[in-house]
Amino acid sequence: MSTPPPDDVDRIVEAWRRERPDLDVAPLQVLSRVSRLARRLDLDRVQAFARHQLEGWEFDVLSALRRAGSPYQLSPGQLIRQTLVTSGTMTNRVDRLERRGLVSRSPDPSDRRGVIVRLTPTGQRTVDDAMADLLDRERDLLAELSTDDRDELAAMLRRLLSPFEA
Repeated sequence: MSTPPPDDVDRIVEAWRRERPDLDVAPLQVLSRVSRLARRLDLDRVQAFARHQLEGWEFDVLSALRRAGSPYQLSPGQLIRQTLVTSGTMTNRVDRLERRGLVSRSPDPSDRRGVIVRLTPTGQRTVDDAMADLLDRERDLLAELSTDDRDELAAMLRRLLSPFEA
């Protein structure tokens, strides 16, 4: 396998080495690329979701419900834990998704004060289609890597993220 030509990160690192030889700029080799990749992924996600008239936060809520399995429902508290937003933010998000017909609310049979948020058939079709488009884009992004390389990269990234998710 041939070595790829220098990229913008290589040029940035070389400039820092020239200007500040007293600093160890090696972390930039990895983390600047991760940062650039994250920006690219964010842009691709925006485009994939926009084709389905979804914003990223809408996809997050709908996909949490879809991943819950049939009957595709969660309490607002469960949605908050999965999407890492505040109670007020989740209420606003569920209101907006309900107005669009993507989710419905019903009383929680096990808690008279609670509600259950359920994915509607329209919401399920929308999140399924958006997910398929997203995966197509992400497969294209990873096309340069072999399956073994992808597995190795996933394992390394998991190790880097684990302290933050503990």
